[in-house]
Amino acid sequence: MKTNLLIKKITNLIKEKKGYDIHVIDVKNLSSLTDCFIICTSDSDPQTRAICNHIKKELSKNKIKPLQIEGFEYMDWILVDYYDVVIHIFKKETREFYNIERLWADAKITKVKND
Repeated sequence: MKTNLLIKKITNLIKEKKGYDIHVIDVKNLSSLTDCFIICTSDSDPQTRAICNHIKKELSKNKIKPLQIEGFEYMDWILVDYYDVVIHIFKKETREFYNIERLWADAKITKVKND
């Protein structure tokens, strides 16, 4: 799946589970690790788990599997690595503390509308 289509699919899956404050950070010209980060906020452990599981389940239908998943045991910040796209699912307080958008301020950051 092309990166732009994958980004659109993932952001829609996040919205389906009521994730919010979604940002796409284009880092392909700044990092060799990935092309972009997708960042979203969740209000609870069950919601964080649901967002992560929903993304994994739906993408696996297209034979897209994550390289790795970090943070699932704590639920404050889950990182899901799909090679070209890395997803960060944050609890609100953790997202405010780490402020990933500030760390990548040189990148193109796009806020996704919640429809």
